[in-house]
Amino acid sequence: MIDRLRGGEFLVGTWAKIAALETVELLGHVGFDFAVIDMEHAPHSFQSAYSAIAHAQASGMSALIRAPDRSGSAIQRILDAGADGILVPRVETPEQAAEATASMAFPPMGHRGMGYTSRAARWGLDSAADYLAHGREHVLRAVQLEDIGSLEAIDAILAAPALNGVFIGFGDLALSSGLPGSHPTLRALETKVLAAANARGIPCGTAVQTPADALRCKQVGYSYCMISADTSLFANAAKALIGDTRAALAE
Repeated sequence: MIDRLRGGEFLVGTWAKIAALETVELLGHVGFDFAVIDMEHAPHSFQSAYSAIAHAQASGMSALIRAPDRSGSAIQRILDAGADGILVPRVETPEQAAEATASMAFPPMGHRGMGYTSRAARWGLDSAADYLAHGREHVLRAVQLEDIGSLEAIDAILAAPALNGVFIGFGDLALSSGLPGSHPTLRALETKVLAAANARGIPCGTAVQTPADALRCKQVGYSYCMISADTSLFANAAKALIGDTRAALAE
């Protein structure tokens, strides 16, 4: 995924909150570029996330994981499971950004450990050198910025040596600031973050709800977005279907 972003593609994904292989496969089969398997706000265990990574990739879709927290304990296992990247939630300071992304990167840039008999190296079929090269060059190491302080500190956050992606979380940003996502203060900070990230060639993403929102993201300088979620897609389709059916039967 990081290679496509570096190549200038605008990528569209969605959140994978349902801990079921069928749904993540369907997301890939219908054409999403990636899914973010959510271990922070959904009931994914490590085992369900691990399986979802494999099924997402087998269906032609990149698999990102939103880590359950900033600690490095989950990050090593997620990367060795073969994830294409990680979003680390609730990063508020440059120090937190540096530590979170260092846990995803091999030395000398970070302190990720060697595990080349894992799925990330095809169970040791890849050489150790290829495993290390892939981890260094082809894994998205992104942090989520979800409060005003983190957006204001964007230049220092982007200076984290191992960081190669950012994500603006407008839901928690609105909650923590007490301002709607469309407020001029937040829009000005969004512009600042996008300018700083694009100047460094670091892809920035966010979450949206509609195709029009996705178009706006592309126009203002984002590199990727997540639109809706598997739970919302299922709920909205089911609600529309049963509503239309009840209406037809009542005629």
